[in-house]
Amino acid sequence: MKKPLLAVLFMAMLFIAACSKDNDNSGKSRLSVYLTDDPSTYDAVLIDIQDIQVNTTTDTASGWQSINLLRPGVYDLLKFRNGLDTVLASAEIPAGKISQIRLILGSNNSVVINGASYPLETPSSQQSGLKLNVHAQLEAGIEYKLWIDFDAKRSIVVTGGGTYILKPVIRTYAQATSGSVKGITLPATGVNWIYAIQNTDTIASAKPDLITGGFLISGLSSGSYTISIDAAAPLNDTTVNGVNVTVGQVSDLGTVQLH
Repeated sequence: MKKPLLAVLFMAMLFIAACSKDNDNSGKSRLSVYLTDDPSTYDAVLIDIQDIQVNTTTDTASGWQSINLLRPGVYDLLKFRNGLDTVLASAEIPAGKISQIRLILGSNNSVVINGASYPLETPSSQQSGLKLNVHAQLEAGIEYKLWIDFDAKRSIVVTGGGTYILKPVIRTYAQATSGSVKGITLPATGVNWIYAIQNTDTIASAKPDLITGGFLISGLSSGSYTISIDAAAPLNDTTVNGVNVTVGQVSDLGTVQLH
């Protein structure tokens, strides 16, 4: 009789331990942070990312906590264009509102132009980090993906002395609060850039894959967009009006044949 009783007690202890483990995760969300980039004309833009911090409090001075950066080191932003991205960090954090995230950069930053490499100065980024506004509400038990979208083309400034300074132009957007537009342009090599325009503002851009012609413009809020296709000569520019974007969905333009 003792053995069955001991077995029951043992199973009960396992159940209680499992419940306790689940309770330890209550009040938390999993956040994965991705890096992506808008097109640019540089050969490479090399950014030395050493840490990612999030702030889930109202204390902008000391409310920061580091999350698990998977690979500290140098990332070439231009490898993550046209819908490509790479995961930088993933961790469980307290549920609630994220007001900001912060990138801490190292000193090994550079830009490559016509095959020549130039140091990229980032003084404020190495001291206090790049602070990016997010203002996302995270619900407990839910996983979220957050993208850091560099605009390398607009983020690098050349000084009068010929030095290069990083003044980041960055968007952040979450999977559950944005939509996308995808499509194919043919011929694949016939397009310079593709722009998503709302009213008179260019919101985002992409460059089609040189083999397939496929493109993806991410991080768009709900609404109606004009997709402007800047074609390479002798092809004609093309405009697609009234492209509706819905949060959480991908609007497919299909194949656009250029003439």
